[in-house]
Formats: sequence, structure tokens, C-alpha cells
Amino acid sequence: MPQSTHDRAAELHNIAAHAHSAAAASHGQGSLTAHELSRQAHEHSTRAFEESRKAAEEHGEPEPADK
Repeated sequence: MPQSTHDRAAELHNIAAHAHSAAAASHGQGSLTAHELSRQAHEHSTRAFEESRKAAEEHGEPEPADK
């Protein structure tokens, strides 16, 4: 069964949150991989945002105003 756009966006947000937590823990330990984990977390967040935007567009919801 195909995943709905909203479900995919939620999944990506959860993945991003986990990646941010892992990066934060690595930063606290001085890990050399902390930068890479932060980069991956940012990529997950960006994909989650794009998927959320796609879901909103499919349902005719207006885009939020930028800061």
C-alpha cells in the first residue's frame, strides 16, 4: 500500500529529529563524525520540509509566509 504524503512527511520529520539527537550527542563527545551527522540531519530536515510542502499543496493549503 503506498504511503500518503502526510505519512511520508511525518516519517521524514521523525528521522530528522533522530539524526539531530545523534549529532548533538556526538558533538558532546567531540566525535569526528558529529559534523557528518549534523549534515545528514539537515538533509533529512530539508527533505521533510519539502514533503510537508508537497502535502500541503496537494490539499490546497496556502504556503506559510517566510520570515
